[in-house]
Amino acid sequence: MGEPGSTRPGGRTARTREAVFGATLAELVSRGYERMSVEGVALRAGVHKTTVYRRWGTKERLLAEALREAAQSRIEVPDTGDIGDDLRALAHTIQATLSSREGMATVRALISGAQVSAEVELIARRFWATRLAQVRPVVERAVERWQLPRGTSATGVIEHMAAPLYYRLLIMGEAPNEAAADRAATAALAAARAGVFVSA
Repeated sequence: MGEPGSTRPGGRTARTREAVFGATLAELVSRGYERMSVEGVALRAGVHKTTVYRRWGTKERLLAEALREAAQSRIEVPDTGDIGDDLRALAHTIQATLSSREGMATVRALISGAQVSAEVELIARRFWATRLAQVRPVVERAVERWQLPRGTSATGVIEHMAAPLYYRLLIMGEAPNEAAADRAATAALAAARAGVFVSA
């Protein structure tokens, strides 16, 4: 038998954890860090507040754990053999994430939470670093195949491909659509082929 409170895949503890983390991000987005509370998270998650307090203690620790969990989730990394197709597929994956309720909540939680909590800011930095590390191979493989110039910065290509999609969500306040994803991939690819992202 496992220790009391241990998480069994698909068990009640795992379902509670998932519900609480989802509710945490949703509460942060809808109420802001200052107004969000453990009680509100518990109510939204459909669990008793003592369950949340016993497991996480404070809202800062709860938010930090929810964001850390989100950072560990992996996204599908395309490998079609063609950098154009790969960038478009990746752009559409990002677009789909930013268009989903959970994706919007996670991104907005990372941005707003990092402004008020040093712990959350650190987790946010790790989140973006983890995401970048997951998708860098898309560009690195293209360089190895001579589809992009030698010395092309994978970070530069990915950042400039993703930036318009995040801008649309965070600045314009609307979810990016598929056309926006196509434009972002096409622009980043053109710049990469022109050597814009070649390290000096």
